[in-house]
Amino acid sequence: MIAADGNYGGYHLSGGLSLPSKDTLDPIINVIPILPSSITIRSNKQVRRLIELLNCREKMESTLEMMKDGEATVGGGVEDVYGEDRATEDQLVTPWTVSVASGYTLLRDPRHNKGLAFTERERDSHYLRGLLPPAVSTQALQEKKLMQSIRNYEVPLHKYVAMMELEERNERLFYKLLIDNVEELLPVVYTPTVGEACQKYGSIFKRPQGLYISLKEKGKILEVLKNWPERSIQVIVVTDGERILGLGDLGCQGMGIPVGKLALYTALGGVRPSACLPITIDVGTNNQKLLDDEFYIGLKQKRTTGKEYYDLLEEFMSAVKQNYGEKVLVQFEDFANHNAFELLAKYKNTHLVFNDDIQGTASVVLAGLVASLKLLGGNLADHTFLFLGAGEAGTGIAELIALEISTKTNLPIEETRKKVWLVDSKGLIVSSRKESLQHFKQPWAHEHEPLTTLLDAVKAIKPSVLIGTSGVGQTFTKDVIEAMAANNERPLIMALSNPTSQAECTAEQAYTWTEGRAIFSSGSPFDPYEYNGKLFIPGQANNAYIFPGLGFGLVISGAIRVHDEMLLAASEALANQVTQEHYYKGMIYPPLTNIRKISANIAAKVAEKAYELGLATRLPRPADLLKYAESCMYTPNYRTYR
Repeated sequence: MIAADGNYGGYHLSGGLSLPSKDTLDPIINVIPILPSSITIRSNKQVRRLIELLNCREKMESTLEMMKDGEATVGGGVEDVYGEDRATEDQLVTPWTVSVASGYTLLRDPRHNKGLAFTERERDSHYLRGLLPPAVSTQALQEKKLMQSIRNYEVPLHKYVAMMELEERNERLFYKLLIDNVEELLPVVYTPTVGEACQKYGSIFKRPQGLYISLKEKGKILEVLKNWPERSIQVIVVTDGERILGLGDLGCQGMGIPVGKLALYTALGGVRPSACLPITIDVGTNNQKLLDDEFYIGLKQKRTTGKEYYDLLEEFMSAVKQNYGEKVLVQFEDFANHNAFELLAKYKNTHLVFNDDIQGTASVVLAGLVASLKLLGGNLADHTFLFLGAGEAGTGIAELIALEISTKTNLPIEETRKKVWLVDSKGLIVSSRKESLQHFKQPWAHEHEPLTTLLDAVKAIKPSVLIGTSGVGQTFTKDVIEAMAANNERPLIMALSNPTSQAECTAEQAYTWTEGRAIFSSGSPFDPYEYNGKLFIPGQANNAYIFPGLGFGLVISGAIRVHDEMLLAASEALANQVTQEHYYKGMIYPPLTNIRKISANIAAKVAEKAYELGLATRLPRPADLLKYAESCMYTPNYRTYR
């Protein structure tokens, strides 16, 4: 039906203009998932724009069909609908989601908005005249201006809010800032600032950045997933908010963690932002302070546990596979110990799943240990490891260390576990306690007399490596560190608990109490420290070294399962990036400024292992996996619009 000022299939016709025939317009209307639901036609120029869209119809329909069938691929520009990969940087892009009636909508679309960087031609082509000041900027100038603005904030949380607001209005500029200033901004968008952001998430919440699935959605989770606008999802980070960093149960406000993790998947690993989905599972919270907070954004009830909890997670995992296919990576994040191990064990053989707290932390710590051998001497099997903390992180790291030693020595893992000792809240884990231990602690119950304190354990076990995953600050006391220094010429101290306030000791304490002999690494960043005229640069065993590259390697290879050998490959790839210059400064991790190169190398090694194990589905295998990974990486540079 066409009228002088009427509607035709959702397209408004201004008086005196003629549209193409219904037969011509119908195919355009059929690709509505990419075009806006309502387009106002005000000029014959806009009619010509519709014809241009029609000429692209077949390619668009093909892409949509592949997405629906779960066949959309990633590979150096393949099916790169939004122009996100390095391989498509020089190609023209049509901002499909933009109404041809007015550029006003374009300026409010974070995926396509360029602000003052729209060129003169683009301002004419996309109806932006008068909607922007006359100055034409560049992305580099925008970046300079915004970094000056962010540096003017003194409170880290204000910097976090400013970055999140930037992401909501200009996605490419957000990632440009993060990639080019990674060492400065990583602590802002992730730990330690993200911890405070989660604590205050209800107060700073403005608009949703992911999906919230609560008990209210039980039986309808598949419908909820379909509410997300993107169909070709490759990485999901999901939390239930029960154990956020070292801050405990933050319930629904734990969403800051999946949002932050996925920002790093893109900025550091190169995964397309359109392929990332943050999800929070809300089953209530046992944090009474949140339950009493009028601004709390989650379910105001105590946590659901047991069968009802696991039934909800089962529905979620089934819906994810049904909606996104076999190759979507699901990363479990900040689940409490009792659920984290259960969920990983349950789904690791049926889904592409990964637990960063257990596996990611283990992989990055193992990389640091392998790299530190250049300073410590010997092989891993020559050293003894003592942990303070026997939860997800501690036991996960311990298991990967034992597996690496087993791989290198051909000894059974039951034997190599004896090189690793753990201390929990009740003291050294020994065989006499085995009956009362949780199942994930039992493999670490070795023959030894009971010891109740960490200091006693250090004196008795005489470890060369001390690793803290306790979540309790200042537990590596002066006596403990001095005991480590008495037993070792170069003691390796890893205070891994996050955020900074929960670190087992500071860099200054480790260097001072060992008279500058310690090799130190932490979970959250510490500033360089000068001791006796020598500048020490503390290492940061940040999971951001591993999980973005690991996940990207799984994506580009089309892997269907995560195998322990992939974690070992990622660790070795990271350790190989440490140079002699880094060792001189006491570093056992490379600088984060090189993280994109590091992630590409890790992705290539993980993909290589996936092909070796027969777990890769992206065929044929690329001849040069490193070049292939680099071509697939997301780049934040502005694209030129048609």
